[in-house]
Amino acid sequence: MTKEEKLYIEIGESLNGAILSKMFGKPSLKLNSKAFACLHDNCMVFKLSGDAHKKAIALSGTCLFDPSDMGRPMKEWVQVPYTHKAKWKELATAAFNYIESATK
Repeated sequence: MTKEEKLYIEIGESLNGAILSKMFGKPSLKLNSKAFACLHDNCMVFKLSGDAHKKAIALSGTCLFDPSDMGRPMKEWVQVPYTHKAKWKELATAAFNYIESATK
């Protein structure tokens, strides 16, 4: 297991109600059957909005997530490299809260 996978699992297990699952064939975290984060190319990817999205996309090396690699990024999903691992828990929590409020 990679260090990225270990951290991803640790974060997922720390969020009450989060389920370890799959999205696009990748390990993902879901709440109420809705994905809010996944692991891709040694990065964590988060579904974010508002200020959390702005802060995440401003981090160096981040980009909008393009699971097809065909120039069609998903506007709410931000891919954050492991170099920003200290931010992963905070971003996962913001993504979790975003999905939680959207599924009530």
